[in-house]
Amino acid sequence: MAHLTRRTQTIQYTPEGAVSISYPTLTSSPLSLGPAIEEAFGSRSNSLGIVIIRDLPPAYPAYRERLLRLAYRFANLDENVREKYADPTSRYSFGWSHGKEIMNGKPDLLKGSYYANPTVENATVSAHDRATYPEYYGRNIWPDKGEKGVEGFEEAFKDLGGFIFKVGCELAAACQPFALSHLSDSSLSLPKLISTSQTTKARLLHYFPPAPSTTLLSDNEPVDSWCGFHLDHSLLTGLCSAMYLQEGEGDPKIILPPSPESGLYIRTRGGDLTKVSIPTDALAFQTGEALELATGGKLRATPHCVRVGSSSDAEKISRETFALFMQPDTHQRLSGTKTFGQFSKQVFDEHYDDVAT
Repeated sequence: MAHLTRRTQTIQYTPEGAVSISYPTLTSSPLSLGPAIEEAFGSRSNSLGIVIIRDLPPAYPAYRERLLRLAYRFANLDENVREKYADPTSRYSFGWSHGKEIMNGKPDLLKGSYYANPTVENATVSAHDRATYPEYYGRNIWPDKGEKGVEGFEEAFKDLGGFIFKVGCELAAACQPFALSHLSDSSLSLPKLISTSQTTKARLLHYFPPAPSTTLLSDNEPVDSWCGFHLDHSLLTGLCSAMYLQEGEGDPKIILPPSPESGLYIRTRGGDLTKVSIPTDALAFQTGEALELATGGKLRATPHCVRVGSSSDAEKISRETFALFMQPDTHQRLSGTKTFGQFSKQVFDEHYDDVAT
């Protein structure tokens, strides 16, 4: 852990320059973290828009490993089994989704996703809202209890999702003084918007190994080869460290990233590209477009992508991870003219324009 002297010596950084804060400090003295939060999420040209939270409770590593292994197992079920848990009526925003999302102008076949709300099993909203926003107010879809190979999936999903949600709410409370100085509506409370929302959504991700015939394994591999550059449309997004699994006989083996270039890349506020590693025993949180809208552009969303990284064994290696999108309810106004629900519809239309609903 590097200790740099930008603005204050109390701020700690990862070797790549991401702000790092201790979870015990977050819970015991959240208001002391103002300088670190401003450094992470502010408008300085070298701000990354991401913060790493270390020293988490000991339950976290087991939660993470259990669910990420299940991501691999589910993605390797027979396709007909996987598709039983897909929901086109929600634009594939609940249950399994593969090849439905449009990225870089074409269907994304490189990753499969499993979506659910780990904090609210069945939203208590009007029939009108449920029909208008099925992407958020649909029902969770879980694998059958007896689905061979993915037993315990629902419990594991909720354990990890609930854990990250709790940490995210605590981070939001620590961010409130900083956010308040930028929010267009000074009556808004960032922790309340997140903690009371029924739109929280988690995405369990399996990145399929790239085919050896593709350009992903060449020296000309683009930096966004596994996932194109994009912005989350949340207020805050919680991220686990990715797990890389190598196929072989029996259960896949956890390995180090297949290449030093593999992983998450972020553009700083100044536009520089930076690779950011999340330690396996830590969480990361980054800013989304809903926060950018609610602050009139003062707190910008974090542009990010994922790179495969050239490796001779890449076609045998998958990447598993988990993201929790913390966002307001659909009726919440983000600007003078747009609610979160209206904004979200625009985002879904961009990425699911060929999906019948």
